[in-house]
Amino acid sequence: MSNAALSDGGRDTVLSVRGAGKFFPGVKALQDVDFDLKRGEIHALLGENGAGKSTLIKVITGVHPRDAGAVMLDGIEIHPQHPGDAQGLGISTVYQEVNLVPTLSVAENLMLERQTRKFGLISWKKTEADAKAALETLGLDIDVNRPLGSYSVAIQQLVAIARAVALDAQVLILDEPTASLDGDEIQTLFRIMRDLRDKGLGIVFVTHFLDQVYAVTDRITVLRNGRLVGTFVTRDLPQIDLINHMLGRELAEVSAHRHQDEGSYAGPKRTIQVKNLGKKRVLEPVSLDLNAGEIVGLAGLLGSGRTELSELIFGSQKADSGLVFLDGEPVMLRSPRHAIRSGFGLCPEDRKQDGIVAEL
Repeated sequence: MSNAALSDGGRDTVLSVRGAGKFFPGVKALQDVDFDLKRGEIHALLGENGAGKSTLIKVITGVHPRDAGAVMLDGIEIHPQHPGDAQGLGISTVYQEVNLVPTLSVAENLMLERQTRKFGLISWKKTEADAKAALETLGLDIDVNRPLGSYSVAIQQLVAIARAVALDAQVLILDEPTASLDGDEIQTLFRIMRDLRDKGLGIVFVTHFLDQVYAVTDRITVLRNGRLVGTFVTRDLPQIDLINHMLGRELAEVSAHRHQDEGSYAGPKRTIQVKNLGKKRVLEPVSLDLNAGEIVGLAGLLGSGRTELSELIFGSQKADSGLVFLDGEPVMLRSPRHAIRSGFGLCPEDRKQDGIVAEL
């Protein structure tokens, strides 16, 4: 395992993990993992699904008790019992799914449990002023009296970051923060991350987008199969080498293996044809063919119609024009129930809102 050294450049270590281990029945989720985060740096934590990134974050923040090793903040070993403990110590986490209260106002979310009180009653005027001050640190000017849920996901994430920073965080962990953002929103987030880094905050950035890693981070730590592969200076690590570290083998080997697999599908030769499927003011008519054993990608910017096309095919939106053919025969997909009976499945964009019944 390789490990590239980074000169401190005057920065000291704010968070240190040594020999971290976490074991579940039949699974070694983390084995002897070391990790260091310095003040005033953005540090990417990378790896394939199942590499141990989420487990390491949960061990640091007290979601999971660690089975081995030590976590130190400012050189002192800590034992957070839950995320609230970690937050009180100065370690805040912002997740892809914002875990604030959408029905409360922005100000209430920002100052929850920290409202100024006078004679036992909340001073709403001071709460509003404190909320505006917290947002100003991020250069964000919005109406703090509006419900949080009335704003975009991007704004909600920035509010979550503002709350984390207002809680005197020394360490900010951003877990897949850009997954639901468009290009301009990502640039806004990156500007704020750089500003916070320049103020001395240590930021852990978890993402699957390698171009973003090279755009904003100072160092990279790679995990694979629950083990540390290495820590590297971002500017000194070519992207192809990063991919090889994440995969554990040369990318050329993976590509060759995939090419060998092409055309090996031996199942039923079913076909799906979408002909001129569209909806007024939502999506201009679109046609595409899908054959058994192949993957067709739908690409485009936010608002280009990718989600809408999948919903029209699945029947969760009603089309104004066009037909869907299954094995040459037209199928009437008037609702998701009809689509499921015909053998269609949909994993929706917002899986928490549309993909499950959370009350069950």
